[in-house]
Amino acid sequence: MSKTRSALVFSGISLERNSEMPLYRQLYEFLREQILSGRLSPNTLLPATRSLAQELRISRNTVLNAYKQLLAEGYLESTGGGYTRVTSTLPEQVLSVEEKNRPVERYHPTGEDRVEVAKLSDWGEAITSLPYPYWDRSGNRPFSSAQPSVGDFPKKVWEKYLLASWRNVDSKELSYPNTLGYRPLRETLTEYLQVTRGVQCTADQVVITNGTQHALTTMFKLLLNKGDKVWIENPSYNGVKIALNQVEADIIPVPVDENGLIFEEGIKMAPHGRMACISPSHQYPLGVTMSLTRRLELLEWAKQNQAWIIEDDYDSEYRYAGYPIEALQGLDGSGRVIYMGTFSKVLFPALRLGYMVLPKPLVEPFRAIRAFSDRGTRLLEQVTVDCFIKDGHLARHIRKMRILYAERQTVLIEMAEKFLGDMLELEPNDVGLHLVGWLPYHMDDKIVSEHLLADGIYAPPLSYFSLVPLPRPGLVIGYAAVPANDIVSAVKKMGWSLAKLF
Repeated sequence: MSKTRSALVFSGISLERNSEMPLYRQLYEFLREQILSGRLSPNTLLPATRSLAQELRISRNTVLNAYKQLLAEGYLESTGGGYTRVTSTLPEQVLSVEEKNRPVERYHPTGEDRVEVAKLSDWGEAITSLPYPYWDRSGNRPFSSAQPSVGDFPKKVWEKYLLASWRNVDSKELSYPNTLGYRPLRETLTEYLQVTRGVQCTADQVVITNGTQHALTTMFKLLLNKGDKVWIENPSYNGVKIALNQVEADIIPVPVDENGLIFEEGIKMAPHGRMACISPSHQYPLGVTMSLTRRLELLEWAKQNQAWIIEDDYDSEYRYAGYPIEALQGLDGSGRVIYMGTFSKVLFPALRLGYMVLPKPLVEPFRAIRAFSDRGTRLLEQVTVDCFIKDGHLARHIRKMRILYAERQTVLIEMAEKFLGDMLELEPNDVGLHLVGWLPYHMDDKIVSEHLLADGIYAPPLSYFSLVPLPRPGLVIGYAAVPANDIVSAVKKMGWSLAKLF
């Protein structure tokens, strides 16, 4: 079959530009169906990517991504001379399958393939229908919002402490670990949190976890029953929603404004909720700080309703102006706040180490559930972190990163003003590792995000973090892990890419 004839087949493609499904995925689905139905027979040559892109009025990268996926799955093959054709070895029985007998494919919102598994639990079905976390696709490209600058971490210093931890650990410590965590580290963290975050606790209330997600999952299992109403910020960290789905809680998405979670809206939606999950010092992803008035209102609500508050304090160490905002837990006089922190941002994500400060009545229940779940956290990493903090390396590293991240945010703002203009509005923030870039009101941030991803720019849509429509579309732009020179080139590329959509 000639190239001309194959191009005529594609003239019937109808791409929905306002669909949630990315354009490359729509093209992939169309071509795959043409092949499986036999309308594109084996050895049929496909149009050149540039020609097809021009015909469909889409970017060449969109066509390239569709072709690459079909090549990877064996529907297409490359030929001499740079041509692409339908594979010559497609089994005849596949081509003859009736449409009604073919398994239904579920579209994955992130464009990733989803493996169908028979007889999943209800929770398994719910979790596999969600989009994969955006950082799972970033490949450390600009602008990953969940990444600190791991290239600037003092690996040699860490290596010294890690080796020393193994040499110095008592052989008696090699039995099953304390389910609450390594006692010296808990004591060190107690002093650290009291001084830096205003947390009120003793070492007996501090427990070590395998990261924030583990902490959330464990506490939800411990405290919530099916159908319990839980306030969450909207938009918010998707890991909270995933963990709440696991216990079949009733999620109440409470809107957020410049003063944090809108308490009055929460009262209207679920006045007698069982729990509220918040990030008051630096709301994720909007970056706002909860006002004192709303903090006090929330604490009084929890006291009156015997409700719990989960306080996620994930990156408050990185405040570039003024004094640190003290934790909500420090204001709690009723023992209703569960404080959570992580080493993923101040050290490195692969460490998978976090901590909680629990109200005293929850310590023993947590010990019990931990004993029957994962048995505890690995010892050597805890010993290493303890020594790293005690000898002042954590404080030095944070000071160094504050200066570096503040400089990178400044470069990002300057380059955005220069190369993005009205296409993306960025405002500085005194805390954190990311900014929100606001798009014009008429734009679809999912389509914009997928378009940028095809051009090598990672910028998840703000709507990805929301359960209900938001007043304005936006992108989450992480700058911490991107060197200044790379920020300049990435913003230039972003401007070129966005210009094709305007």
